[in-house]
Amino acid sequence: MAIEIKAPTFPESVADGTVATWHKQPGDAVKRDDLIVDIETDKVVLEVLATADGVLGAIVKNEGDTVLSDEVLGSIVEGGAAAAAPAAAAPAAQAAAPAADGEDDPVAAPAARKIAEENGINIASVAGTGKGGRVTKEDVVAAVAAKKAAPAAAPAKAAAPAAAAPVFAAGDRVEKRVPMTRVRATVAKRLVEAQSNMAMLTTFNEVDMTEIMALRSKYKDQFEKSHNGVRLGFMSFFVKAATESLKRFPAVNASIDGTDIVYHGYADIGVAVSSDRGLVVPVLRNAELMSLAEIEGGIAAYGKKARDGKLSIDEMTGGTFTITNGGTFGSMMSTPIVNPPQAAILGMHNILQRPMAINGQVVIRPMMYLALSYDHRLIDGKEAVSFLVAIKNLLEDPARLLLDI
Repeated sequence: MAIEIKAPTFPESVADGTVATWHKQPGDAVKRDDLIVDIETDKVVLEVLATADGVLGAIVKNEGDTVLSDEVLGSIVEGGAAAAAPAAAAPAAQAAAPAADGEDDPVAAPAARKIAEENGINIASVAGTGKGGRVTKEDVVAAVAAKKAAPAAAPAKAAAPAAAAPVFAAGDRVEKRVPMTRVRATVAKRLVEAQSNMAMLTTFNEVDMTEIMALRSKYKDQFEKSHNGVRLGFMSFFVKAATESLKRFPAVNASIDGTDIVYHGYADIGVAVSSDRGLVVPVLRNAELMSLAEIEGGIAAYGKKARDGKLSIDEMTGGTFTITNGGTFGSMMSTPIVNPPQAAILGMHNILQRPMAINGQVVIRPMMYLALSYDHRLIDGKEAVSFLVAIKNLLEDPARLLLDI
């Protein structure tokens, strides 16, 4: 019995998807819950798993094809895996005991064998669904159709992994054109829309990281032991400082919906993570209620999921404010672009030892530039600057985070 392989049911925010990679080819044995095919949407890559044991039948949607929710991608011939072993043993069985003249082949019906020979199909590779694993005419017809469909998928397969840039030898005057992944194309579209539809400005400040670095250095080992291996990084301090500042300046945590301003009584913080498929922004829900350990643990889990391509759409949907850290790649200063419909984004940068005038004395301090890009339609300059100063003060004197001052 053939079981349909269908695309996942996409949420309302996702219109369609693209077949990214078939992990099995027609005739391959599959087991229940095996990964069959990846569907790339505008936000994440969704995995389609086998729902039964059997053999992969015909592929309906090839790599690169666009698919809708619940659309049929292909089929699985249920029970075919069990028949594959007898079929593979057919040549040996025939050599040991040739069939008598006029007697049906013990593995394949004569009509099935004839069609296989005419189309260059190895009968031993066809999964039989007849009694005792016998290969029927219908089995071979399905194998022929799968063979014809397979070459069409080959060009798309070569173009699918477009994330890695090609490497050219010195002196080569060649060009290589590859299509954007859906994630990259969506990021490009949204960034252009943000700049076109917002009155976006960026304000800068700098933060002295001395106290945060000293606190982290003193307690990082004890922190890791107390929280089951969760490491204490800098991001949790920035998330915590941001949630406290958002309470004081609710417009920075708001969004515009038509002619209305929507104020959010919670802080869902998006944390930008770089992956092979492009920039993704998973969201820490109710970050204002999370401890430093919970924040660090959540970010670490999201980072691993991003690298493995396991982030779900729900984990990347929503968010009221975003933090991005270009400092991990060595950025000294940048102007991050707001992620609509949010109203602001905080950019972190690398920490550099710089001479600073402190109480009339020149001292060397670990300094970081901060950038806050914001939608000026909703947030006034005074609010934006005050918000960034609040984050600066909280980070330079971490006790304020505990005392809420």
